[in-house]
Amino acid sequence: MLIVLIEKFPAMQIKKRIEQSSVLLNKLHSDEKLIQIIEDVIRAAAGVFHQGGRMLLCGNGGSAADAQHIAAELSGRFKTDRPPLDAEALHVNTSYLTAVANDYGFDVVYERLVQAKGREGDMLIAISTSGNSENIIKAMIAAREKNMIVVAMTGKSGGKMKDFCDFLINVPSDDTPFVQEMHIIVGHILCGEIEKLFVY
Repeated sequence: MLIVLIEKFPAMQIKKRIEQSSVLLNKLHSDEKLIQIIEDVIRAAAGVFHQGGRMLLCGNGGSAADAQHIAAELSGRFKTDRPPLDAEALHVNTSYLTAVANDYGFDVVYERLVQAKGREGDMLIAISTSGNSENIIKAMIAAREKNMIVVAMTGKSGGKMKDFCDFLINVPSDDTPFVQEMHIIVGHILCGEIEKLFVY
């Protein structure tokens, strides 16, 4: 039955979905203000790493996966051999995450790690498609209290997160899967351009 359904699934729908992504990508390409913000984030992140600082990243669900992906590219390598950069996704310690969520509440799991690991001049990249995730906002507030550089990656509106960041990368969509697609493209751009500055 499943094979029959797949065989009948129209290729036109697949092409339509790809076309929708292409349209959104072109919107991102044409948004000069947003391109400038991404460039500014690259410069700021490079400055953090040059000074021996750290990048912390956080998100929920698919955004957590994006945070981990970006952290892995920076702390490992993207395309070229170079020194490792201190980048960490805050959800990867599951014992910590489940203990703090159980003992204190899920809304503070990232806030507490920012308080523990963040230092003045470090960078937090906070990722949420809605821009309204409470645990992400609390992490951003904690980062600002430590005088960290705060970058928000959100959907079109920016949500509540737009009020707690130094740089807002609000990709031009409110549709979660499309926003996530644009986030990882932006993430790859960040990783690629930052890496070029650390190849000796």
